Amino acid sequence: MSPTTDPNCVFCRIVSGEIRADIVAETDNAFAFRDLAPQAPIHVLVAPRRHLAALRDVRDSDTELLGEMLLLTREVAKREGLFAGGFRVITNDGPDAGQTVPHLHFHVLGGQPLTAPLG
Repeated sequence: MSPTTDPNCVFCRIVSGEIRADIVAETDNAFAFRDLAPQAPIHVLVAPRRHLAALRDVRDSDTELLGEMLLLTREVAKREGLFAGGFRVITNDGPDAGQTVPHLHFHVLGGQPLTAPLG
C-alpha cells in the first residue's frame, strides 16, 4: 500500500503546506492548483492528497478517489470558464510518457484552441 505522503514528492509537500501553490479548488481527498510552467492559458493540475506515484499504482479500491478527482477536474473546468469552448484532460504515466513529477495528477488545459499534444 502507498504511504500517505512522500517527503521527497513536491506535490506531497504542497499538500502539507511546506510549498506554496495557487490552489484553485479542493475536496477532502484531492486538490487542484495552477501549473508553474503552463502549457496553455489555463493549466491546472488535479492530484490526490494521498501519494500515488502514477495511474498504474491505482488499485480497485481507489475507485472513489478517481471519481472524486474527475469530478474535481470538471469543477475546475467550470470555474475556469472552459465549458463553452472545451478543455483537455491529460495524465502522463511514467517517464516514457513524459511524467516529470511522480505523483498521480491530471492536467486541465484550455483557454485557447488546443491543436498539439500538451501536458
